[in-house]
Amino acid sequence: MIELKSLTISKARKHLIDGDFTAGDLTDAYLKRIGEKNPDINAYLEVFDDVRAQAEKADRILKENGDKSPALCGIPFATKDNILIRERTASCGSKILEHYRATYDAGAIRKLKEHNPVFLGRANMDEFAMGSSNERSAYGLVRNPLDETRAPGGSSGGPAAAVAMDGALAALGSDTGGSVRQPASFCGIVGLKPTYGAVSRSGLIAMASSFDQIGPLAKTVEDVRLVYEAISGNDPKDSTSFSKPPVADRRPQTKTIGVPDYLEKMEIDEDVRKNFDDALEALKDRGYKVKTVSLPNATHSLAVYYILMPAEASTNLARFDGVKYGLRASGSDLFDDYVKTRGEGFGAEVKRRIILGTYVLSAGYHDAFYAKAVSARQSIAREFVDAFAEADVIATPTTPTPPFKLGEKTADPLAMYLADVLTVPANIAGIPALSVPAGTVIRDGGELPVGIQFMGPHYREDVLFAVGEASEASR
Repeated sequence: MIELKSLTISKARKHLIDGDFTAGDLTDAYLKRIGEKNPDINAYLEVFDDVRAQAEKADRILKENGDKSPALCGIPFATKDNILIRERTASCGSKILEHYRATYDAGAIRKLKEHNPVFLGRANMDEFAMGSSNERSAYGLVRNPLDETRAPGGSSGGPAAAVAMDGALAALGSDTGGSVRQPASFCGIVGLKPTYGAVSRSGLIAMASSFDQIGPLAKTVEDVRLVYEAISGNDPKDSTSFSKPPVADRRPQTKTIGVPDYLEKMEIDEDVRKNFDDALEALKDRGYKVKTVSLPNATHSLAVYYILMPAEASTNLARFDGVKYGLRASGSDLFDDYVKTRGEGFGAEVKRRIILGTYVLSAGYHDAFYAKAVSARQSIAREFVDAFAEADVIATPTTPTPPFKLGEKTADPLAMYLADVLTVPANIAGIPALSVPAGTVIRDGGELPVGIQFMGPHYREDVLFAVGEASEASR
C-alpha cells in the first residue's frame, strides 16, 4: 500500500526509479483517494478519463530511461480550471465557459508534458479567479481538507485542497493577488508566485494580465522548486516571458531577512503574529539576521490593487459576449444578447469587479483613480528594489488570519478583500514570493495552519528556495 500522506515528489520519484511501485500504481492510489474525499471537499470539477493511459506512458519511459527519466515523469498533478489543456474543458469556474474546450495547451502545460506527468483532472476555483475563499465557484464551494467548516483560500482553493487532501502530489494554480500563497497557507502546504514573466501566461485565462502568474503548489519547498524549474522559461507565445534572468546582480546571500515596517500598521491576528515572530527567531538560530526595512507606500498596495485589477479584469472579460465562444443567451436584439449572456453567465463577484473596473476607466474618473494607481504601483515597485539592497528576502505572515469559516466573509466583500492584504504587494511589484508552513494556531479546539511568506528580488527564486528550506528545517 502506498502511503500518500508522507509522499513527496522526490520520494515518489525514487520509488518509481527503484521499482517499488509503478506510475500506474501511484495513479490508482490517488484516484482511490479522490473518490473517497472529493465528494465532501469538491476540489476537483473533473477527473480526466485518460489518467491510466498517461500513467502507462510514464511507466514505459521510466522503464526505458531509469534515473535519466524527466524529474516529474509519472507524478500526479491537479491543474486549476483556468489553465488550458488541449481538448479538455476549461470553465474558469464560470457558467459562461461551462462547455468551452481548449484548442491548445497553455505554455506551462506544454513544458510539463515534456516530463510526462499524470494530469489527474481540473481543480475548482473562484469564478475567473475572483475570490479569496473558493466560495465563488459556479460549481460549488471548496472545503478545507484540514477543517471542512473552513475555507481553503482562493482563488486556487481547489488545487491547494487537492494537494492537502492527498488527491495530488502537486498542482498548478494562478496567483493574481495571492491566489497561490493564501490557499497554500490555509491548507498547510507550500506555494510559489514566481517573478512576473518567469512562467508563460499563454493559455492562462486572463483576469488581470499585468498581475497574473501561474505558480506551483506542493508539500515541500523542494517539490515546488522541481515544478518551477519544469514550467519556467521563455515562451514565444507570451511576449512578457523571459528565458534567462535579465539581471547581472547575483550577489551572494548575506542571510538577512527584512521585516517591513508596514506590518505594525496592519490588523494581524495576535496568534498569527506570534507564530511569525517565533518563525523568525527559529531562523535566527540558523544564522539569519533580521532587520526592519522601510516600505512606506506599500501600505497602499491593496487600494492600488483593487483599482488596477478590476480595470484589467473588466477589459479582459469584455470578450465574453455570447458571440465568439462560451454561453449564448438570445435576446430581442444584439444588445439584449449581450445583456442576457453576461447577466446569466457571470456570478455576483465577477459583475461587481467588472462594474468597478469600468468605473475607474471611465472618462470622468480615469485620471482620479486609474492614473494615480499606476503611479503608486511604480513607487511601490521602486521601494522594494531599495529594500532588497538591505535584505536578501522580505518576510511577512502569509495571511492576517488563520483559515476562516465558510460563509464568514461572503456578505462583506471588503472583509474578503482584506484577506489578500499581505500577499498583494508582491504582485504589485512583480517580485517572486513563497509561502511556507509555519506551524499552527488553536481555534475551536483544533489546530489550523498558518504560513510565513518570503518575498525576493526579481528573478531570485533561488534565494526564496534557500530560506524556505531553512524555515522548513527549523520547525
